[in-house]
Amino acid sequence: MSWIEKLYQTYENNADKIGDKKDKTPLLPLFHTTKKRAHVEIILDGDGSFRRAFVIPEDIAKTILPATEKSAGRTNGCAPHPLADQLQYIASEYKQYGGSKKHYCEEYKDLLLEWAESEYANQKVKAVYRYISKGTLISDLVSEKVLHVDENEKLLPSWKGKRNDKPDIFKTLGQGQKQTDIFVRWSVETPGEPSSELQYDKSVWQSWIDYYLSTRSKNIFCYVSGESTPEEPKYQTEQYPRMIRSDNDGAKLISSNDTSGFTYRGRFTDEYQVCGVDVAMAQKAHNALRWLIARQGKNVFYVQNKPKLAFVAWAVSGVKVPDPLADSDDLLSDISIETEMKNTEEISSGFTAQEFSVRLSKYLSGYSVKLDATDQIVIMGIDSATKGRMAVTYYRELTGSGFLNRLKSWHKGCAWLQRFSKDKIFYGAPAPKDIAQAAYGTRDGDLVKVDDNLKKATVERIMPCIIEGTSLPWYIVYSCIKKATQRQNLPDWAWQKNLGIACGLYRYYFKEKEDFTMGLNRERKTRDYLYGRLLAVADCLEGYALKLSNESRQTNATKLMQRFAERPCNTWKTIELALVPYKARLNRTNKYDKELDEIHGLFTDVSGYASDDPLSGEFLLGFHCQRVELFKSTQENTTNREENGNEPSE
Repeated sequence: MSWIEKLYQTYENNADKIGDKKDKTPLLPLFHTTKKRAHVEIILDGDGSFRRAFVIPEDIAKTILPATEKSAGRTNGCAPHPLADQLQYIASEYKQYGGSKKHYCEEYKDLLLEWAESEYANQKVKAVYRYISKGTLISDLVSEKVLHVDENEKLLPSWKGKRNDKPDIFKTLGQGQKQTDIFVRWSVETPGEPSSELQYDKSVWQSWIDYYLSTRSKNIFCYVSGESTPEEPKYQTEQYPRMIRSDNDGAKLISSNDTSGFTYRGRFTDEYQVCGVDVAMAQKAHNALRWLIARQGKNVFYVQNKPKLAFVAWAVSGVKVPDPLADSDDLLSDISIETEMKNTEEISSGFTAQEFSVRLSKYLSGYSVKLDATDQIVIMGIDSATKGRMAVTYYRELTGSGFLNRLKSWHKGCAWLQRFSKDKIFYGAPAPKDIAQAAYGTRDGDLVKVDDNLKKATVERIMPCIIEGTSLPWYIVYSCIKKATQRQNLPDWAWQKNLGIACGLYRYYFKEKEDFTMGLNRERKTRDYLYGRLLAVADCLEGYALKLSNESRQTNATKLMQRFAERPCNTWKTIELALVPYKARLNRTNKYDKELDEIHGLFTDVSGYASDDPLSGEFLLGFHCQRVELFKSTQENTTNREENGNEPSE
């Protein structure tokens, strides 16, 4: 249970962030939960008299509220929250005004009374109880014109009037909700206190925590802390928290020891003999995990629009750490790693692996100043197979220096020119989710989509490569290479994205054997690299000729790229013969002819040139580097022509 202990320590180290208003999903106090959408706030005075009420705007509707273990995990039934709740729990007039659900007001009042009369009572809590005891909550809201009734004095189920006259309360209700379903929170105004909101009142938080702990009696041995003493008693958790990945997440990491389904039947005589975790430690650990995931929500992967796999990396000390699942552009967002590009042909091919390494080192050295070399870094992945059960699918602990070194190795090893869109062009490593799309994405109109389960499985498989430095699975690299050769099946932007990712992964896979440069290597004489260069020259030559003739269609190199990868010599003959009319259009010796001659001259093995054996992924590296070099040359010539008023020299 190391993960519980680390999360508990994280909670303790970040205690100053509990209930922070700036956080969309705040770090919660003990025995508290959140309501995504509270509808109405009622303001009382210190004596419990009604002052006013209003409909809560959506941007401040999320509410922190005290909760029992049962109420925090309730789906239905009698489990009232002790303070803020729905009308069916807190309003005595619920049935009188048309409420159709089961009424739990008496149970709510009993719970609130026990808290208000305890030695831990808070004056503001007492004020709420005095008001609730009057039984005028709904009628006060109707008088205040917050809620609205029909001619029978029943709450209107829906608004039938003009759209422009629609009251605020109906604008806040979700689909299928009625006025009888509204959620109410409280404010109590007392002299000398600037803030009246109970959801942010630390004295109310502590009052509930102290009271709720006082109701526990069974002292257990905590299997996480290894402690159980009369001075610091530990209490069995009745129900473990849910809503870990999102507000609608019902899955739990630890199942409760029930007395009806008999989780422990055949092994123990009662639930307290089962391995237990102290309720305070369990609450703090789960609250910390929920808070951490919310702060890094982009690392939550969805299946059918529901949260499934979630990865989170954090320092137990509370220091911010780099995101291990980010691409290099997002990771180095504080450093400009490439100049802005005005069009798709404006590329700087002189950028080297050494230069990228320097930039990456500078960025990570900034973190190394904040992170001590021995700081504990935890990377954790959780996933659920069903709605109610969740498991830890990935867990690693590293030192601060070890974590930064692993990130450096990944981003340096996978570094390549990546073109994700017209506005996002960078040198570096792709993100795992983009690798999944490059390996398994299929065309859907102008979009490329990948099955959610395939994306999730691919990210899980790549995570150890980043964090532990393990080898990339060849089947992922191979899938990316195959997709990059299937150029006709993808929009141009998606193909260029796949090409950069395939090159980066191929380079990473063989990094121990050979360091492929990101720039064009004119001294490299391997068969696959040279064939890749030939294909790039043919593609650019035909593309340039078509552009001069204002023709817009795919080149022969584009159409035959997949076949070229499988039978290069035979296919090259077809492509080279098809270039003859395009060379004639240029009407003079051009740079493309010179490149073709130079590349052919580098084939030292005639049998290799004449072989029709399939090409390895290395041909994509030669193709990409040559293509970038030619685009750069074309851009420079275009610039010279505009400046000098001359035709570019081809």
